[in-house]
Amino acid sequence: MTRKLFGTDGVRGTANTAPMTAEVALRLGLAAGKYFSRHTGARRVVIGKDTRLSGYMLENALTAGLTAMGMNVLLLGPVPTPAVGFLTRSMRADLGVMISASHNPHHDNGIKFFGPDGFKLSDAAEAEIEALLETEIALAAPADIGRAKRIEDGRGRYQEYAKTTFPQGLRLDGLKVVIDCANGAAYRAAPEVLWELGAEVIPVGTAPNGKNINLGCGSTHPEAAAEAVVAHGADVGITLDGDADRVMILDQNGRVADGDQIMALLAARWADEGKLKGGALVATVMSNLGLERFLQGRGLRLERTPVGDRYVVERMREGGFNLGGEQSGHIVMTDYTTTGDGLVAGLQFLAEMARSGRAASELVQSFETVPQMLKNVRYAAGQEPLADPRVQKAVAGAEAQLSGNGRLLIRKSGTEPLIRVMAEAEDPAILETAVGSVVAAIQEATA
Repeated sequence: MTRKLFGTDGVRGTANTAPMTAEVALRLGLAAGKYFSRHTGARRVVIGKDTRLSGYMLENALTAGLTAMGMNVLLLGPVPTPAVGFLTRSMRADLGVMISASHNPHHDNGIKFFGPDGFKLSDAAEAEIEALLETEIALAAPADIGRAKRIEDGRGRYQEYAKTTFPQGLRLDGLKVVIDCANGAAYRAAPEVLWELGAEVIPVGTAPNGKNINLGCGSTHPEAAAEAVVAHGADVGITLDGDADRVMILDQNGRVADGDQIMALLAARWADEGKLKGGALVATVMSNLGLERFLQGRGLRLERTPVGDRYVVERMREGGFNLGGEQSGHIVMTDYTTTGDGLVAGLQFLAEMARSGRAASELVQSFETVPQMLKNVRYAAGQEPLADPRVQKAVAGAEAQLSGNGRLLIRKSGTEPLIRVMAEAEDPAILETAVGSVVAAIQEATA
């Protein structure tokens, strides 16, 4: 089965515009209820959301659809995406739902599904749910309609679990930490966890109003956190995205370390401790060539997957690996979590600071990056620029230029109508020429 509604991370779009309407959310609730009751005899669902204004609308619509199928809904309120994965499993739920568009602006929203094991659904499962949307779905009998209940301590349960991932015997006393929550789902959880572990906490992006999520803050806009780090003389900064499944780390000078650098640090330490399963790190095709060389120098492997943390997790589960992630800051540690968890990843970095006594600036750059350039080109609905002969010719030419000197990656975004053109090369001039030629061809094809 193919998927049209679901992208690389659930269903996503502009709020109150198809497919992110109350009507579609209601139908998704019906279809998901049908799918899970058919496969598992499901009765219990947990639903979390971030801080977007449209979350209220989608939460109510999903609840209506799910209860109409006889499922009991537990409403968690604003919690990080990884909290939904954790609570789905710990509360013995049959289905978890997160309402979030992650790092996107407030006018977007999305719906992600988790299975009873706390992991995101497979492509095949999403395709089945999508197929059910086109069918006539029989509703539950009046006596079997489900109930909805708000769970007040869901966030607290997640916070307590997050603290257990921090090594016993270590504390954050004496560390001044800037935490930027992007006015998103972790605006209460992350500062409280850090404070309870002993850190002096400087919060940024902790005043959500429904429309300021990811606005000039968070992991996609680390400038605000960098300014706070320098202004307050902080030891380190942690920036999360809107649903807190991504993280970027800033050193005491405000320099940013992306997911590749964080994964390199963790992989090296875990390998030294004999904890890195399979002798490999799983990352996507977007991860820097420098990361691959860093791992090879330590006798470790980089297993690459398509873009999307779901594909990273699938490969980790297939191969028995326990560390993976994305350059964008999704860090997946299956010893602790079922999906990317920005707070838990940040705690692992802080643990290394506390354990080693080293400054953040000594830890944020494990390897020298190979120069990388990424440009996005927007296209209109119905266009297929990658099939255009002019684009194909430009791609072939760029690949020839980079042969033996780097690599070229061109892909459609799974969440927006964008063509992403990425290349790496030691020679910046070759890099700029290769990317520029492909971007120009795509722009010509979409004009």
